[in-house]
Amino acid sequence: MTDSADEDLIRQALALAEQGWGRVQPNPMVGAIVVRDGRIIGRGFHEQFGGPHAEVNALREAGEAARGATLYVTLEPCSHFGKTPPCTEAILQAGISRLVYGSADPNPAAGGGAQELRDAGLDVVGGVCAAEVRRLNAAFFHALERGSPFVALKYAVSLDFRIAAKPGERTQLSGEKAMDRTHALRAGYEAILVGIGTVLVDDPFLTVRGAIKPRVPPARIVVDANARLPLESNLVETIEQAPVFLFCADDSSPDRRDALEQKGVRVFLAPRGQDGLDLHAVLDTLWREDIRSVMVEGGSRIASSLLAADRVERMHLFITPHLLGEQGVPAFGTWVPVDTLFHASNVEQLGDDLYIQLERMRELELAHAQVQSTADVHGNH
Repeated sequence: MTDSADEDLIRQALALAEQGWGRVQPNPMVGAIVVRDGRIIGRGFHEQFGGPHAEVNALREAGEAARGATLYVTLEPCSHFGKTPPCTEAILQAGISRLVYGSADPNPAAGGGAQELRDAGLDVVGGVCAAEVRRLNAAFFHALERGSPFVALKYAVSLDFRIAAKPGERTQLSGEKAMDRTHALRAGYEAILVGIGTVLVDDPFLTVRGAIKPRVPPARIVVDANARLPLESNLVETIEQAPVFLFCADDSSPDRRDALEQKGVRVFLAPRGQDGLDLHAVLDTLWREDIRSVMVEGGSRIASSLLAADRVERMHLFITPHLLGEQGVPAFGTWVPVDTLFHASNVEQLGDDLYIQLERMRELELAHAQVQSTADVHGNH
């Protein structure tokens, strides 16, 4: 049986887990807490890809006092040898008597740890705050369960949902705190994607320039059917800082493609669709290139196409205190029933801007189904 104390401690472990943002992908962010006689005696989180897991770090801090204690961990402990030994082994050696975990591990190679510990005599409770655990590690779960890149859409919009004062005009909407948040968000994605229109108007860098230093700088992806990416653009000029992928049509200029490749740009061909390149093909190629998460930062045509194609799993919206009027560029060119597809998981005031994070409704359904499955199998409620 779970209670409010279990939920509170899993949420504390989730707060620890968040500190791994940008440092552990494609692994999940995991936090762990060891409790004995109502007192926290150990804390830990997965700090670095390839490094000790959260459980090991928490157990090390607890030391001998962990014997007979309860371990709270956001993700089911792994049971296999990967870059580190199985966490189930460390838990048994530490003498933990009770395990409370958030979500089951969807990785078939690593899952099953909860049952292994239950068979060894531990009192095991699972599915605590599972929806929150899945939300923190949405890209990890999406990759394993759906076999495609997790796509998030980041947008700064005016009060009348416009992204620029007029077509072709660079418009700064976000304030300083919103920009800081954008850089923090970039650190946790494996790629940042824009259309060529955004590049030609804004000449962005798309690098991470905030407090969080990602383990691997996210690749910069440009969807550019006609290979118009300027050789002198900031993206090309900073290619030593992070890779640049260009997607263009097979009938684009071979000379342009060759010139970009000589600058170090990786050029990929994709078929044309009804409105530009086939974005399904673009995402399929990114998946084959081992890119598991993508944050899309513009423009409106790509954003609308991805929404219409049902490929967006998350939205990061920064609503700014501006009205751009009828001449402004609409954020979405195609109407999408956002109210029925997404729900708000976080709302914050960032200076003068309002930040809203939205998740797909189907993710809530998946989390509920997982909790129910855990309850049916193990009798946990």
